[in-house]
Amino acid sequence: MTSRNRDGDHSLGMDRPITRRQFINGVSVAVTGSLLSSPWLKAYGVPGSPFQFAPEKDPGYYPPALTGLRGSQEGAWEIGHAMRDGETWDAIGQEADTGESYDLVVVGGGISGLAAAYFCRKAAGPQARILVLDNHDDFGGHARRNEFKHGNRLVIGCGGTVYIDTPSSYSPESIGLIRELGIDVNRVYQYFDDDFYSSLNLGRGVFFDKETFGVDRLVVRGDSTLAEFAAQTPLNPTAQKDLVRLSEGKKDYMPGLTSDEKKERLTKISYRDYIRNYVKVDPQVITYLQNRTHSLFGAGIEAAPALDCWGLGYPGFQGLNLEKGPYPGMSLTTVPRGTPGEPYVFHFPDGCGSISRLLVRALIPESAPGNTMEDIVTARLNYARLDEDGQPVRIRLNSTVVRALHRGDPQSAKEVEVTYIRGGKAQRVRAKTCILACWNSVIPHLCPEMPEKQKTALVYGVKVPLVYTNVMIRNWTSFQKLGVSSVSCPGGFHTGFSLDIPVSMGDYQFARTPEDPMVLSMIRTPCSPGLPLREQYRAGREELLVMEFETFEREIRDQLGRALSTGGFDPARDIEGITVNRWPHGYAYEYNSLWDPIWPEEKQPCVIGRKPFGRISIANSDAAAFAYVNPAIDQAYRAVQEVLKKA
Repeated sequence: MTSRNRDGDHSLGMDRPITRRQFINGVSVAVTGSLLSSPWLKAYGVPGSPFQFAPEKDPGYYPPALTGLRGSQEGAWEIGHAMRDGETWDAIGQEADTGESYDLVVVGGGISGLAAAYFCRKAAGPQARILVLDNHDDFGGHARRNEFKHGNRLVIGCGGTVYIDTPSSYSPESIGLIRELGIDVNRVYQYFDDDFYSSLNLGRGVFFDKETFGVDRLVVRGDSTLAEFAAQTPLNPTAQKDLVRLSEGKKDYMPGLTSDEKKERLTKISYRDYIRNYVKVDPQVITYLQNRTHSLFGAGIEAAPALDCWGLGYPGFQGLNLEKGPYPGMSLTTVPRGTPGEPYVFHFPDGCGSISRLLVRALIPESAPGNTMEDIVTARLNYARLDEDGQPVRIRLNSTVVRALHRGDPQSAKEVEVTYIRGGKAQRVRAKTCILACWNSVIPHLCPEMPEKQKTALVYGVKVPLVYTNVMIRNWTSFQKLGVSSVSCPGGFHTGFSLDIPVSMGDYQFARTPEDPMVLSMIRTPCSPGLPLREQYRAGREELLVMEFETFEREIRDQLGRALSTGGFDPARDIEGITVNRWPHGYAYEYNSLWDPIWPEEKQPCVIGRKPFGRISIANSDAAAFAYVNPAIDQAYRAVQEVLKKA
């Protein structure tokens, strides 16, 4: 779906200002400009400091409530790209020295960076001096929240990381941290009304758009058989039959091979090639399934190994009689984990945003009221308390690190100097140790003195670009009328959308009646079929960085208006707010048997790249090549054990 309804902007509601501006404490704040242009991001003075930029001290500073283009917001990435393009800060003079000295400086305030600060303080004691630096205007990395207001009602959406995935598979360190934060996963699951939508007879739908399939048509699966569903689609008769055959057929398309031989072959062919060349489905079936893998792989079925798709339960493998269990080269994402009967996922109303908030409250108790996992959901954090003189742990936002260098030879140095840009000025702090909990691809630019082999390993993986969009609608009666809670869009700008996760915790209550306001979750993965996988990710990143919010908004309004029109949805009337969480650097890169060698563990780029370097260690999900919460925590724990030996 592309922008094609410009003449109908008024009917789409493009002239409604609420989607481009956010109102905080009664003050209208533009969010489409740069970070420094917002009125509440003025340079507020810090007494006694030569560095006057301190926007977090403004009483109205509250990033979760901002709408418009969020995620990697304007102002968070430009310095990093200048550094990538050769800009240097080698000649910074003494005036940049803040005079601050820490036991540990953590670069990156996502879950891994915050967990590293937590583990370090736990091991070194409450007086350990720790500084966390982050280039964004909010903490949490991808684990963030979006907030909307409907009258006096708070409506929360997930801005990125969604799930605590299969906690029974967590390491003792990861599950230990989760429990120490006060998170009881069984209680979280009880707050999730898993049967809510089905109790209202809301199921799944598919929106076929006219640009891809010749007609705009929403088809609801409901209680119909697959054959009945297929007959309602605009797919041609052969494709309809092939879709049913693919899903329900029991033919062995690889006769004469053992289970292991079949698995080996399936690691080397894509799901597209499997269903095209072995199952021999009509090309329209391939078009219908093309973006099915977007949310996990960040690319289409031509880039996803067939064996991984078998592990995920995709259709077409029923007759192969493959033995259960992993196989060399199979993605960790698709290997069954957990224990029988255990709920697969757990989440707060803001996904994993509350994990970040709980970590911050544990590190800086004055930043948020309360002491339970329930009360953190509606707590309003005080960002002015994150970076105060005298407190042992400080979190400094809006600070892009450009250098992390040892003072002397890396093998014998006693300190690391960390230089960052804040408010347009270079500032420098010193630390006994440093943990880089930022993206792997940034680290070689921060540490040019690292060995070339390690730098090459660090830049091997290319993070997956993603967009998580939250749309605030005044009610969800159109979904009730249509009988759907989620809609996939095989040809859409966003690959699908769904009603929000039905979770009520503490004082936060989910929208239980169709007349209540609701957040719609939408996902977009900008990929370029035909390119090698990592090149697809690079191309998608560039697309996201140049795409304006107006383009996103028009596509969102057009897509929702067309898909839900028969239910009475009017985008001009029903959309009350839009937050586009743009993540040009999204998921950690996970090795893929179509595109990467099957290395022994010690030769994997992530293992080579995460080796400690002098007093610098590395912690992030990139260091595990696994885009989940638990590896981010595990890598933080490992990095802390490394730096403690240097302290």
